[in-house]
Amino acid sequence: MTAARQFHAREGHLRVPRQHREDVDGELLGLGSFISNVRRRAAKLSVERREALNALEMRW
Repeated sequence: MTAARQFHAREGHLRVPRQHREDVDGELLGLGSFISNVRRRAAKLSVERREALNALEMRW
């Protein structure tokens, strides 16, 4: 979620390209694949996780 928050703070949205990798403290994280997987598994997410992503304007 840190990568998603960082991306949203910089870009103002979470429309992340599938291949995008986000640098978090010197480590490249696969944010694009994470977002893609979260969208596919949306029904299985906890309420807290969905609310956190909704706060970042997640497009389901």
